[in-house]
Order: sequence, then structure tokens, then C-alpha cells
Amino acid sequence: MIILDANLLLYAYDRTSEWHAQARPWIEEVFSGSEPVGLPWQTVTAFLRIVTNPRLGGERLPAAKAAEIVDQWLQQPNVRPLSPGDGHWRLLREMIVSGQAYGPLGSDAHLAALAIEWGGVLHTTDRDFARFPGLRWTNPLEEKKASS
Repeated sequence: MIILDANLLLYAYDRTSEWHAQARPWIEEVFSGSEPVGLPWQTVTAFLRIVTNPRLGGERLPAAKAAEIVDQWLQQPNVRPLSPGDGHWRLLREMIVSGQAYGPLGSDAHLAALAIEWGGVLHTTDRDFARFPGLRWTNPLEEKKASS
């Protein structure tokens, strides 16, 4: 299962991003493909929080347009919204302690625990995820760049 971090979604929908040209076709392929895609609620809310914030640089969207985009993702037959299960705290605690996830890295620990819990591979451009033991992760934009 492909599990998405918000940064890939933000790059795909921000035409001013240096990563847009790589992220947009990749994300379109993922959402239209047959491989299962896990979409954590944490990722959805991060996307909405950032893409609608007019104080941030880059291309920003009205809330209704951003919500419409999320609706489209969730309507794809290969997309499954992901929530923590009963064993989440054990995994999250391990990620926080073993990964030395303090401060803002707590959100990364949460996403790492969710990816492990669901048995997926986290797709992100954030190298901080290397700190979490047992997490399978990849940067699909680096892979795409290397194959170009």
C-alpha cells in the first residue's frame, strides 16, 4: 500500500513549487492506478491547513476548492482513508522514543506509526523519516529524477 505524506500532495497542487512538474504526474498516476493508496486523515488535514493558508507562499486555494480536491481523492476506488487502530499507541510510543521524535517530529512519528500499522510504504520527500525503525519509506520524486 502506498501511504501518502502531505508534502507530495502540496507539491502536486502548487504550480509554483519546484517539485510540481514531477509531483503532479506522479500523484495522478497513483490516484488513477490499481495499487491501494492509504490516505491518512493527518495527511488530509495537513494538506487542507497549508493549501488554504493565504499567509504562506506559493499557490493557495479557497477552502471549497481544496475540499473538492479531497472529495476527488476519496472517490477513487483504490483510495482508503487511514485511521489509527487499537495498537496505534504502542507503535507511536516506539516511534517517539526510538526515533527521538521531539517537538514537531511528533507528527512524523504519528505518520510513521500509522504506515507501520497498516503495513504500507510511506511516500514522502521528507528525509526525517529515516529516523524511525521499522518504517518502510521512499521518496518517489528522487526515484523519478534518477530514472529520467
